[in-house]
Amino acid sequence: MFSKKTPPTTRPERSNSVSTVRTYAGMNGRPLGLLLSTIATTGFLLFGYDQGVMSGIISADPFNNYFPETKDNSVYQGFVTAIYEVGCLLGAIFILSFGDKTGRRRAIILGGIIMILGVIIQVTAIKGSKATVQFIIGRTITGVGNGINTSTIPTYQAECSRTTNRGLLICIEGGIIAFGTMIAYWIDYGASYGPTDLTWRFPIAFQIIFGVILIVGTYFLPESPRWLLTKDRHEEGINVIAALSGLETTDPEVQLQHTLILDGIKASGEVGKPTPYSALFTNGKTQHFRRLLLGASSQFFQQLGGCNAVIYYFPILFQTSIGTTPNLALLLGGINMIVYSISATVSWFIIERAGRRQLFLWGTVGQCASMILVFACLIPNGGKGPSAKGAGVGLFTYIAAFGATWLPLPWLYPAEINPLRTRARANAVSTCSNWLFNFLIVMVTPVMLSSISWGTYLFFAVVNACFIPIIYIFYPETKRRSLEEIDLIFAKGYLENISYVKASFDMPYLSDLEVKAKAIEYGFADADEEFKMGEKGVETPATQNGDEGSEKPRRSDSEGTLNVPPIGGEQDFANSGFRRD
Repeated sequence: MFSKKTPPTTRPERSNSVSTVRTYAGMNGRPLGLLLSTIATTGFLLFGYDQGVMSGIISADPFNNYFPETKDNSVYQGFVTAIYEVGCLLGAIFILSFGDKTGRRRAIILGGIIMILGVIIQVTAIKGSKATVQFIIGRTITGVGNGINTSTIPTYQAECSRTTNRGLLICIEGGIIAFGTMIAYWIDYGASYGPTDLTWRFPIAFQIIFGVILIVGTYFLPESPRWLLTKDRHEEGINVIAALSGLETTDPEVQLQHTLILDGIKASGEVGKPTPYSALFTNGKTQHFRRLLLGASSQFFQQLGGCNAVIYYFPILFQTSIGTTPNLALLLGGINMIVYSISATVSWFIIERAGRRQLFLWGTVGQCASMILVFACLIPNGGKGPSAKGAGVGLFTYIAAFGATWLPLPWLYPAEINPLRTRARANAVSTCSNWLFNFLIVMVTPVMLSSISWGTYLFFAVVNACFIPIIYIFYPETKRRSLEEIDLIFAKGYLENISYVKASFDMPYLSDLEVKAKAIEYGFADADEEFKMGEKGVETPATQNGDEGSEKPRRSDSEGTLNVPPIGGEQDFANSGFRRD
């Protein structure tokens, strides 16, 4: 968003503007961007911590004695753990309904406050005074705060980041979940050697530290410039753009970015005309509904693949399925989380090289093979013989495959695949699907383990195998594509009646000018814009039909791509309905 561009023909003017460099938390430019990214990743670190903290607590004797309903009751253990996901779903629904009113900063601060409130309710439960009910209520409230944060933070960071590193930053956010889970596992293990109350109270209370960092840090950060401009708060929006760019408010680059963001807002129909829910279910050239399904499916595939069956219940899996002692199970769980964290960094280095489809496919194959290894090794002697060690290896390889692929990708793919007009609502729907299936898997896993034992892992192996043809047939590749190019991929597939996956590979990488030309070719511009572009030498549908009087575009034999003469200007491009991110 904040990359250098040629200034538009007409620049927006601000009366009585003062040429100064704006700062937030005493910073601007790159340092401010790093601070923003650090605070944003802290939110996902908190998410990962809260996701993993119950794993070493739910089966611990001190916790089961304090909350007797959970003792030797797999259904109640699943409910106490999974109710958190219900809270997360409610938080995501809140952002779906009110996120544009609260703004990004206030939503993140609100989410952090709600999470801390929920933690306090959990750790202050008093035995004999309906402690389990209080704990469940507190865990639900904590989930609401996390649902608000996970629905807001990726959007906030994307709207404040440069185009060149947006995908990487969102991948880092997804990967940092593993580090939070690892911290939770090791704190659980250390606390298990302490007094009875320390075993469960301290690990749960520790996350308050991350919550305070998130709240205080966000308080000093700027609001999203895009959100400010959608609310016609132009003075504040320009100040934020200047601070993030490290430039003066009157700098031409700042004025240009202000204009481009406004053009994108107008093209999305968000100025005084919010996107209706019905827009999510339209197809045609834009394929809103197909793209919604692609993004949402990546989120619930992540859960159906069995990731949280392993993350939440790793110690229980080792105790019940393999027969280790509780202490060894916790220790192995901590080691597994180290493997998880290391593997989570892999995508940071290969996401733009291997591409989304390759990582999705290879990650699915790895998860499927790992689950096959686990259930196959648990069949002999009821999983109590020497072969049980092979099942342990399978759990380790599963978490490595998941961390490198399916952990970050479902947070990135919906943000890329959905168009500007429906992106906010479609991403919220994707997040809701994540929490719904997260709740389902976390709730049923203890029941499945106690009822069908190794059949649990066979189930997840079969489910992962079913993902492979779906991904191969339906998931287009988006690596190194601008958001405008992704729009054109779906238009190409629809108009030429070919597979959208084939369209993603057939379409060459386009420059900004070539994107403009393709937009006209596919009919995304209005008649006036098409006339202007045709006058400047771009091949329009009219010229393709043989009309004369305008210069045809030139094609490079060496590259096979259109070399279009300079056309229009930034304002012409804005009128085409596309946004340069």
